[in-house]
Amino acid sequence: MITDLTKTTCPLLTPREREVLTWVAQGKSAWEIGEILRIGKRTVDEHVQTATRKLDAANRVQAVAIALRERIIEP
Repeated sequence: MITDLTKTTCPLLTPREREVLTWVAQGKSAWEIGEILRIGKRTVDEHVQTATRKLDAANRVQAVAIALRERIIEP
């Protein structure tokens, strides 16, 4: 029997990490995301960095690609 291990092994991202990655996927900069969410650019960078680490990605572009592929965020 083939099982979908992706759902069970996928790291859990916080709602804020998912929200920030969704904006990154839309092409927004950290500064723009900070303005939209009313948080600091540094806080946005931290959320992206944490999500990237949890997804075992090399950078924010790969983190978005993984999140989209695994359906963690919607396009």
